[in-house]
Amino acid sequence: MPHGNNAGVSIRYEVDAPDAGDPDEAVVFCGDVGLGAWQFGWQHAALAGPHTVITPETRGVGRSDAPPGPYTVEALASDVDAVCAAEGVRNAHLVGYGLGGMVALAAALGSSRPASLTVVGAPPAGDAYKPDGVWADPSDATAVERSLNGLLSAGFRETHPDALPRIAEWRLAEDAGPEAFEAHRAAVDGFDLSDRLYELTTPTLVVHGTDDAACPVTAGETLAEGLPRGELHAVEDARHLVGVEASAAVNDALSGWLAEHAADPFSG
Repeated sequence: MPHGNNAGVSIRYEVDAPDAGDPDEAVVFCGDVGLGAWQFGWQHAALAGPHTVITPETRGVGRSDAPPGPYTVEALASDVDAVCAAEGVRNAHLVGYGLGGMVALAAALGSSRPASLTVVGAPPAGDAYKPDGVWADPSDATAVERSLNGLLSAGFRETHPDALPRIAEWRLAEDAGPEAFEAHRAAVDGFDLSDRLYELTTPTLVVHGTDDAACPVTAGETLAEGLPRGELHAVEDARHLVGVEASAAVNDALSGWLAEHAADPFSG
């Protein structure tokens, strides 16, 4: 499994590349607080093939290094940049969930590499985000199962009961432990771009479930309104794991967005 090196911190990642396409351009996922790579599965399945897709494991998660915390969003953004550099990616379309959305925003402020952003369930500042509602200790199966009630709508849970034990199983196997979660939480707590959004000219699709309890939709609305090239895509009645429970709608929006902004000459 390849890795990027950021000042001695090894970030593991996977690459799925089509037989033809631009090798300098890729979709790069940025993960939510404490969650494993399972979170990308619904969008990865739709994007891999048409696009080169890179899936890093956030520091502290999976096979990436877990240096002592606290972490900062800027450090996590530099991890993503190290992965892109290791893979020779010139134009990165960053897709970030929750904390990963904050990382994508910071990456676009600090680098010209991002060609577009898609941020899912992310705020302009960390005080609008409740990470305790997202992560659950993977050593406690009951807590993991219970957490899905707040992350997925009642409608989804009722119509897809077989999905819940599968998601719980993936979380138990892949999510970060308490120390990494606390390091990620510190990154959330220290994040605030609310006074700098006007500087971020990278085109940004803001995807948000209207019933997101971890990060209210008003935070997504504020983010989209404050970005010079922000566009809100609200998904009715969906909760924080909107990319799971409304995957068809999110994938359609994301595919259209990527087609529109491939090698965008105005990005950065």
